[in-house]
Amino acid sequence: MAGGGFVVADAPSVDYGGRVTFSVVVTCLMAASGGLIFGYDIGISGGVTAMESFLSAFFPGVLRRMAAARRDQYCVYDSHSLTAFTSSLYLAGLAASLVAGRVTRAVGRQAVMLAGGALFFAGAAVNAAAVNVAMLIVGRMLLGFGIGFTNQAAPVYLAETAPPRWRGAFTAGFQLFLSVGNLAANLVNYGTSRIPTWGWRLSLGLAAAPAAVILAGALLIPDTPSSLVLRGRAEEARAALRRVRGPKADVDAELEDVSRAVAAARAHEDGAFRRILLREHRHHLAMAVAVPLFQQLTGVSVIAFFSPVFFQTAGFGSSGALMGAVILGAVNLASTLVSAAAIDRYGRRPLLLTGGFVMVICQVGVAWIMGSQIGSNGGSAMARPYSMAVLALTCVFSAAFGWSWGPLSWVIPGEIFPVEIRSAGQGISVAVNLGATFLLTQTFLATLCALKYATFVYYAAWVAVMTAFVAAFLPETKGVPLEAMDAVWESHWYWGRFVQPPPAKVAEEPAA
Repeated sequence: MAGGGFVVADAPSVDYGGRVTFSVVVTCLMAASGGLIFGYDIGISGGVTAMESFLSAFFPGVLRRMAAARRDQYCVYDSHSLTAFTSSLYLAGLAASLVAGRVTRAVGRQAVMLAGGALFFAGAAVNAAAVNVAMLIVGRMLLGFGIGFTNQAAPVYLAETAPPRWRGAFTAGFQLFLSVGNLAANLVNYGTSRIPTWGWRLSLGLAAAPAAVILAGALLIPDTPSSLVLRGRAEEARAALRRVRGPKADVDAELEDVSRAVAAARAHEDGAFRRILLREHRHHLAMAVAVPLFQQLTGVSVIAFFSPVFFQTAGFGSSGALMGAVILGAVNLASTLVSAAAIDRYGRRPLLLTGGFVMVICQVGVAWIMGSQIGSNGGSAMARPYSMAVLALTCVFSAAFGWSWGPLSWVIPGEIFPVEIRSAGQGISVAVNLGATFLLTQTFLATLCALKYATFVYYAAWVAVMTAFVAAFLPETKGVPLEAMDAVWESHWYWGRFVQPPPAKVAEEPAA
């Protein structure tokens, strides 16, 4: 079989009789709200960098290029200091994610989410009060530390708490809240752009609102059963399971499986990052790197960050560009809701494959329109119908991302790692995601200036590569309990060669 898209027929599919209780819904919603801070930042930074009051205060050189009589539309915003304002957050997030795995194992998922929310709150306050670029960067780095911790802990929390049968939908809640945060930020930008001189301060300062939500949520929810057992708090783990699974669930059976997995983890207490490099974890390492890297190589983050800038390049005015970003955020939110409903019904692979196909078509279409209308020198203005076509294609692209790589890039890493390397694997995944985001955001405006419309052909080529990767190498994990995930990899046509089968039980001879 050429692909890896199947659920192993003999893999355990028990869900221990648990059901979707009110408690598990509330608990997972509180944890998923960690996505709010990430989504708000994605939306807010792009809109702020398109505000004249913000540019005049910190980046006047960009305004001078905008006012020039002859200008290259692709290069107006090409400023490394401007992109550093956006990308510095992700460099700080990368640094935080490298230590977040060890911290998470030591203090638990809940405490790490609490710390992440507090750091994000502090960063919002510094940015709102900024009087120079250095202060902006310090605030952005505090935001980045918060995101690095929260992005590491929240998806793992969701995967460990959700019932196996509905794990995909619950874990996709992180992306759902990310989309809500992004849409809220775009709406805030659209409103504050009408406030002269200090509207940008309000946009940046309101990041404290999603930070307060994750702080309150982290205070109200218990830690995950796996994390509690790992830290020797078995009775608290039993109580947490009983709370989220309901009175009819076989809590003892699930706790026994969790304890067995944790006992295996304790046998390899130290060196999780070294172990994930071993041959038997080759498939885990490959997915920890490939999934978040491919998500960023779709180009969706730079389009989200710089969507107002991009829409101005495509011929919209300042107000129209901000409204375009609002529409884009709404489309992404709607498609994420579709994904949450479909992910546990149709599986991970079908959503990724269809999403990749649609994204390739949209990227090529945008490249063709911009090449034919603006030209290779960026000196021509785009006619209104073509600007609307670019907006439509970008919205379809965002919808395809929202039902595929958006939520699934958080779902898949959160569910595929065994408990002994789960924090390390998630840490690598978050580090790759934030590192790739930093590189792409720091270079996007320069790339747009250098490659012109071919920038979108470049991203389309990567989407084609990653879609082929999914078809060949990503197995289907729909409905498989975390403790039974090894069976999926053992039966895969390629990864099966790397998985160590469990030791065979030796039958005892009957007594004479």
